[in-house]
Amino acid sequence: MDLLTTWYVVAGALIVVGLLGTVLPVLPGLPVMYAGMLLAAWAGGFRHIGGWTLAVLGVLVLVSIVVDLLASLAGARRVGASNKGLFGAGIGGFIGIFFGLPGLVAGPFLGAALGEIAHGREWKHASKIGFGTWMGLLLGAIFKLGLAFAMLGLFGLALLVD
Repeated sequence: MDLLTTWYVVAGALIVVGLLGTVLPVLPGLPVMYAGMLLAAWAGGFRHIGGWTLAVLGVLVLVSIVVDLLASLAGARRVGASNKGLFGAGIGGFIGIFFGLPGLVAGPFLGAALGEIAHGREWKHASKIGFGTWMGLLLGAIFKLGLAFAMLGLFGLALLVD
């Protein structure tokens, strides 16, 4: 296998891993996809994938990062979370990383709920806020998946149109 083929294989692997990262929150999905697309563009001498395409793809990645940061907070705020609930959701999400997929699902929920309990709310109301946080994460993940497919479509279109 020559070096150019190796670069394309690595780029393809990064794109696939990044796509998986949009549904498996352990991986930074869209930034990894972008790295693969940038590597493929570089390997191809930027003939098919140029600066404008890379810039638009980069903007989509930035949008995904903002969505990642704001999704659970927006969900929690929508159901009336306090600052302690928001802080708990952030801490729970961070701690959840170390417990795999179950931790990533349960961490923000439990963190928000425990933050609300620390704020003086009853478990029933605190769990409602935890659920709102989780729904925000779910909607954010769906949006990021849509962005990932938009990136794939733009990348593929740039490869086909010369």
